Amino acid sequence: MIRKTTFYFILFFSMLLFTSCFEVLEEINLNADGSGTMLVTFNLSRSKSKIASVMLLDSVNGYKVPSKDDINLALKDAENHLKTINGITNIKKTTDYENYIFTLSCNFDKVASLDAVFQDLIKQQNKKEKTNFNTTNFSYNTATNNFQRYFSYDAKIKKTFYRLKGEDRKIFNDATFTSIYRFKNEIKSSSNGNAKIAPNKKAVFLKIDAMSLILGEKSVANTIQLSK
Repeated sequence: MIRKTTFYFILFFSMLLFTSCFEVLEEINLNADGSGTMLVTFNLSRSKSKIASVMLLDSVNGYKVPSKDDINLALKDAENHLKTINGITNIKKTTDYENYIFTLSCNFDKVASLDAVFQDLIKQQNKKEKTNFNTTNFSYNTATNNFQRYFSYDAKIKKTFYRLKGEDRKIFNDATFTSIYRFKNEIKSSSNGNAKIAPNKKAVFLKIDAMSLILGEKSVANTIQLSK
């Protein structure tokens, strides 16, 4: 199951190899009891014309171009993976091939259930690529109202990046990762210096360019302390 999921994720993400203008958006709405919703969006709309042309081809620069069937299967496989996680419900996916925007969302009964979504996939990645990514991604302590987003940088990311051809490295120039975490309680503090707390103090916004993540210059890790 995990091998199949990883394989189709690779097919789906290989689409990103044909555009430098893409955004991955991670949104979490957390309730006071630790339940909530998650929405992940892959937005390639700024390069939709280029992608539409590329998808008419079988391969570009030695990379396989995923078909719509490949992408649909990748999303379906991800949806099936979510169904195997206890505490994950209301799973939905959307595909917009006019603007090339894809989403996957779900409800979770506790943050530990949300974290379990990624653990097996990361373990498989670490085993296959001999990387050392943190298998814990999220935690929430209901007693202290402390929410954490974990991320451990592995220098192998940079080494792999520099093994790419110069033209292939350019695809990450305008790529970004954005996270938005919303809470019921007000935010007292946020440890990530690049994150911004909303004026109403109930959301944290973080936008990082892909190159900074690849080179280890910035991190998505954050410890967010909420008021009681």
